[in-house]
Amino acid sequence: MRNRRTALSVTLGLGVAVTLGLGAGPASAQEAPTPSAPALTSGTQGYTGESQKTNEKFFKAVVEDALKKQAAKPGIQLVTVNYSASGAPTFRNQIANSTAVWNSSVRNVQLREGGNASFSYREGNDPRGSYAQTDGHGRGYIFLDYRQNQQYSSNRVVAHETGHVLGLPDHYSGPCSELMSGGGPGTSCRNDRPNATERARVDRLWQNGVASVAFDKVAFGK
Repeated sequence: MRNRRTALSVTLGLGVAVTLGLGAGPASAQEAPTPSAPALTSGTQGYTGESQKTNEKFFKAVVEDALKKQAAKPGIQLVTVNYSASGAPTFRNQIANSTAVWNSSVRNVQLREGGNASFSYREGNDPRGSYAQTDGHGRGYIFLDYRQNQQYSSNRVVAHETGHVLGLPDHYSGPCSELMSGGGPGTSCRNDRPNATERARVDRLWQNGVASVAFDKVAFGK
């Protein structure tokens, strides 16, 4: 379908091995050790573990690695970002759904489960909810909280958090039709797809294999 494009596998060399030893589902799972998480962002609603600065660092780490790979292979148009879902077996279906949603929504970047993952998914219990996390040194993961995924549409939570990896910020005051409004519209909102503005923004961020380094001006409202 995109035979004129050259795929780039973005690899941060994370090698994040996640073994939480959890049960099969939220209701019966053991308590997982709570991973370190960013401080709460003032005024957030719903997905309370979010941090705008942390999300931005996560995205920039992925983009910067893509730029390095592109320097070695000029002319790359389509970036493929690999992820690992092995650390979140309870949410495998939701992660697959998120991947399908994003891959069908945008043209310039694609997600793929595979080796040399640029980020991983984890699951467990955390009072702060779900969030995208990075340590600032090229390591990143999406944490999926059991309780929150029972209260809110789990497909929406996963697709929302994955949106941060692709460069989208939170906008909790937005309507249900806006994926990055997260938990703002309430627990009844089940939309798991980005709207036209969000789709266009991701494609703009990743255009031409991110050769323009446009993310500094476009991402996170800058």
